[in-house]
Amino acid sequence: MGARRQLVSSGGPLEGKFGYSRAVRVGDFVAVAGTAAIKDGAPFAPGDAGAQTRYILEVIGRALAEAGASLSDVIRYRVFVTDIADYEAVGLELGRVFGEIRPAGTLVGNSTLVLPGLVVEIEVDAMVGGGTGEQHGAHDAVSLDQMSS
Repeated sequence: MGARRQLVSSGGPLEGKFGYSRAVRVGDFVAVAGTAAIKDGAPFAPGDAGAQTRYILEVIGRALAEAGASLSDVIRYRVFVTDIADYEAVGLELGRVFGEIRPAGTLVGNSTLVLPGLVVEIEVDAMVGGGTGEQHGAHDAVSLDQMSS
């Protein structure tokens, strides 16, 4: 018998309509869907990439917690921005949360998101128990410059 599939919903109206979940956990793996800064059906802090990133990371943190994971368990993030010039504002917020965790990350410019005023969308993957800290063991960073062929 396979691993149990746990669906996490944020209660947003599009989840049922479009057939997706905020997050899905199978075994120790958690995938969090692309998350934009929508609050009460409208864009949160329209046009403000830094504020939207902070808000999105809070939403993602809640979804991970409901799935039994945390932001420290994130192994990959993918970020889509409508204006690549916002990379620094977004990157600083990502660094605030993931600076010690250091997941694999991608930031891509994208022409539009689902609603006008949304300028950032983030999705993450996590492994429960794969986080940093003494309870999960240390992680070793290897510089590509240090690797031999």
